[in-house]
Formats: sequence, C-alpha cells, structure tokens
Amino acid sequence: MGFAGKHILIVIENLPAPFDRRVWQEATTLKEHGAKVSIICPKMKGYEKSYEVIDDIEIYRHPLKEGKGALGYLVEYSQAIFWEFILSWNIFLKNRFHVIHGCNPPDLIFITALFFKPFGVKYVFDHHDINPELYISKFDKKGFFYKMMVFFEKLTFKVANYSIATNESYKKIAIERGGMKSENVQVVRSGPKLDRLRLISPVNELKKGKKHLIGYIGVIGEQEGLDLLLESAKYILSKRDDVHFGIVGGGTHLDEIKKMCANMGLSDHFDFYGRVDDQTMLEVLNTADICVNPDKPTAMNDLSTMNKIMEYMALKKPIVQYSLKEGKFSAQEASLYAENTDPIDFAKKILQLINDEKLRIRMGDIGYNRVIKELSWNFESKKLISIYKKVFNQN
Repeated sequence: MGFAGKHILIVIENLPAPFDRRVWQEATTLKEHGAKVSIICPKMKGYEKSYEVIDDIEIYRHPLKEGKGALGYLVEYSQAIFWEFILSWNIFLKNRFHVIHGCNPPDLIFITALFFKPFGVKYVFDHHDINPELYISKFDKKGFFYKMMVFFEKLTFKVANYSIATNESYKKIAIERGGMKSENVQVVRSGPKLDRLRLISPVNELKKGKKHLIGYIGVIGEQEGLDLLLESAKYILSKRDDVHFGIVGGGTHLDEIKKMCANMGLSDHFDFYGRVDDQTMLEVLNTADICVNPDKPTAMNDLSTMNKIMEYMALKKPIVQYSLKEGKFSAQEASLYAENTDPIDFAKKILQLINDEKLRIRMGDIGYNRVIKELSWNFESKKLISIYKKVFNQN
C-alpha cells in the first residue's frame, strides 16, 4: 500500500506537533498512505511531553527557549540543532528512516540531514519561510547575519533532494536562488483540512456583551502587525463601542502587545487567548463576524502564504488585510485590502464590513467556495503524495 515500509522523519524547529497545523496535515497524509512517520519538534506550553504517540505518529519533543534578537535566535537555533541531531540518531538506531523532511525556519536542518546522506537518507526541504527576507523584516538591515541567512539557504537547497514550496513565489526562489531543478520542486499550499476546520454555531458569550467580534489567529511576532491592529481598534472604538476583539495565538511579542493594549486603554475590548486547543480556536473564529490579517508588507510577508487566510475562508469569514501579493492570491474577493501600513484605512475597511451584513455574507461565501473547489487539503494532499512518489521512485 503506497509507501508501506518507508519511514519518514519530520523535523520542525519553531512549533510543536500537532500544533503546527500544516505539518500535522502532511504527517497524517503520509501515514494514511502507508508510511511510518516520526516527528522531532520543540516543547511548548500545552505540548510538554518528551515522547507521545498520536494517531500512530511518534512525536519526540525537546526543550527550546524561544529567542528574541540576534543573540537570542543564535542560542535558540544552536539548542534546536543539538537536540535534532541527538534525537535523529536515537530514532535512526531504533528504526531506520529513509527521508528527513525538514520544516524551516531556520534553514539549518540540512546540517543534521548531511550526517545521514551516506546512509542513503534523502532530504526533503519543506520551505515555510524565506529566512533572508524574514531577517530583514525583523531587524530592518542587511549585514553579517543576513549574509549568513543567504548562505544557509543556498546550502539547504544544495543538500535537498526535493523541495516543497508553499506557493509559486517560493518555488521561484527554490529554482532561481536555490538552483533546484523545476521538476524537483512541488508547490503544496497549506490548504485547510475541512474535517478539522468545521463550521459550528457561534458562542455569543465570547463577544462579551458586544454586537460584533473581530477575530485573529496566528503567531504574534514583530512582523505580524498586531501593533497596527491596536491602532485600527482605537479608531474603530472611537466610532462605535459595540466591537470586541478575539486574538488567538502566541509568540515572542505577545506580552509586549498585551502591555501596549493596556497602555492604550483597550484591554476591555480585547481577549488574548494564547495558544489554544482546536475547539477553542473554532469557537472564537466561528463567532467572529470578520477576521483580520494585519501582517506588515515586508518582503517576507508579501511572498508568503499565511495559513490564517485560508482558515478564515474555510470558516466563511470575510477578511480584512493589507495589500500583499500572496494574500491577494489566496483570498481574492473574499477580502478587502487596506492601504499598506495605514491602520486607519484598515479600520475603515473593518467598519465597512460591520455596516454591511450582505457584503460580509457574500465575501464569506466566495472564500468558502474557493476553498471547497480549489484550495482545501483534499487537493493539496495529492500534490504532497506526488512529490513523495518521486522521492521513493514510484513514478
């Protein structure tokens, strides 16, 4: 059956499994096609067991302190490389694997993969973030560390036998900047899995007595624009007082954003849920009238496909975001697009949707139909299997 007898080791540096939604969909799909799947990932709040088996997938978790600033990231990545190396050998000696499937950031998992290449292990690079652009978005400069990011990216593509790109922009980078052959790069979008992202009845208590709820899910870091969303919220609440905000997700800037929210006098209108289970996430997003993506228009965000956009669409939510290339491709007419980094225009787009229920419903339907007909995991999973047939020479 399919990949029976094959063992795939998936390595994630920055998120735990099964919390990393894209990777978990990939892992379960590969398992459903007969492969044995193991995962190495960090421990984080709610995912603190060192070893766990979920859906017949073995998960090995290691300690990791999330970094902030260049030195912090150096410590984080060094710690991750150490544990990935140790755990990989432990797994290999117990049950030999045939593929290392490395999910960036950072572009350093190839270091571990190199040690297994002499044993015939192939390296599949799952390109989630473009690290050189991510560095610029975080630190707004090019220098020694930026050049290191470019160097590590080149080495990653050189070591990789195959690469998985989350969109056509990333595929272009793999070919033009990474020197990979087009036939060895497969676009697999982070299409939502509809048995997980299901429509449920709203939980009106989450609106905290307000008429409207604005929803957000995602990482809370420097480039995600939650500071801009606070500015937008301030403007909205100066016009009307019946709006509440539900923010789902964690990250290195969560505490900073909470403090900023309090300093702006907005705390009574915001709930910060942190990293939550699927049920809580579904309750918040299904209750939301509008969902937002305030990602800043950095080079990285412009070329990246954000999971949250298609998740919003899968739940029939109209979206407001800034004008970013891949964000526009994903959402199309399911979203309104604000002028870049203009929180007032962003706020006005939200107010436009608050005031027009018919438009909200129409946009929600457009997004949902696009997911159902083109972008759900039912379609994208076939592309994942296609590249793995090449990996295992089954074409």
